[in-house]
Amino acid sequence: MTRVFVARLAGLRVFDPLGDPVGRVSDVVVHFSPRRRAPRVIGLVVEVAGRRRVFVPMTRVTSVDAGQVITTGLVNMRRFEQRTSETLVIAELFERNIVVQTPEETFDAAVEDLAIEQERNRDWFIVKVFARKGSGGTRSISRLGRRRGETVLVDIDQVTGLQLEAEGQSATKLLESYEGLKPADLAEVIHDLSPKRRAEVAAELDDERLADVLEELPEDDQVEILRGLGGERAADVLETMQPDDAADLLSELSPENAEELLLLMEPDEAADLRRLLTYDEDTAGGLMTTEPVILGPEATIAEALAVVRRVELSPALAATVYVCRSPLETPTGKFLGVVHIQRLLREPPHASIGSILDTDLEPLSPDAPLGRVTRMLATYNLVGVPVVDEGGRLVGAVTVDDVLDHILPEDWREERHGEPHEEQLEVTHGE
Repeated sequence: MTRVFVARLAGLRVFDPLGDPVGRVSDVVVHFSPRRRAPRVIGLVVEVAGRRRVFVPMTRVTSVDAGQVITTGLVNMRRFEQRTSETLVIAELFERNIVVQTPEETFDAAVEDLAIEQERNRDWFIVKVFARKGSGGTRSISRLGRRRGETVLVDIDQVTGLQLEAEGQSATKLLESYEGLKPADLAEVIHDLSPKRRAEVAAELDDERLADVLEELPEDDQVEILRGLGGERAADVLETMQPDDAADLLSELSPENAEELLLLMEPDEAADLRRLLTYDEDTAGGLMTTEPVILGPEATIAEALAVVRRVELSPALAATVYVCRSPLETPTGKFLGVVHIQRLLREPPHASIGSILDTDLEPLSPDAPLGRVTRMLATYNLVGVPVVDEGGRLVGAVTVDDVLDHILPEDWREERHGEPHEEQLEVTHGE
């Protein structure tokens, strides 16, 4: 029989029988059944090229040896989607609060690792739990004098509370596993989780990180998570999101719910969203953000470069500085022109941006249709265009990423990689 701890599996490289790499182990999928005490291991989540996470059944794992996993080489490239009956060990069981009952004592603990073992019929099961006594201490005094916080290795049948119906599971371990992911990739991970687990992860994320992730999720997931946050926190997250994305999310709610959240927001933030909600979604006004980079003509090139260097700006927003008279918040004073980042890099730092304005770019009106927006971006090779009202004031800017988001199919976030996933592909050398 073969036994291995899940924490040691995580990150292991997966190979086909010829020794060609397939990907790396991301998680282990198990199934709880009332007919079996030991949860059955049904497969591995493997991250392949492009950060796609696919499912590899344990029946296709031929060996786990010498720090690697060998498979039959046949991989279904369908993106892994967790079923309601499935549980992810690293994402959902690590750090779960459990109760351990041994012949000597009964105590609270937290899961740190799980050992899986292959039986003679080649099925894999969770057989051991490696746990640390929780801060709540033991329920009875140990006859062996174990100290609080000690780690123990116990049989699976000595543990209760491991299933997901148990309370108190922390999402910290999941987020630690994906700490380096970009928001779009973390959003894909969160999309694969159960609704209950998504809510737990959302509660664990700070407002800024959650806002970034929400902008990358499908609309149904956005609404589900926002409704589970509670009014005050939902309003805080909406304030942190890009105004155009926040307005799109509010438009998916009922008018009553949207108004309730707007009333909880800061007046200035709410005013921007109310204005965006008045525009048709297929117009420049409906696509624009109300927070592009705006500076006065007297600002120096050095100051402009310092502003566009801010890490929170997307590349599309950082590519263009919109120059206006005061006030410098939308709707601004008179719109004067734009300065592209390449021009900023070519000019002396002490010069004013008012001296290098591009005034040839004709701004759009808020009611300009989507077709005109896309033609303007394509014709002049732009990543952003200004939107100006009848009084010549800048009210926002449309960036190319928002246009792409609008014209792609509604489910593009769910099929992010755009690859066929019905067929099974043989993994061969060089792929």
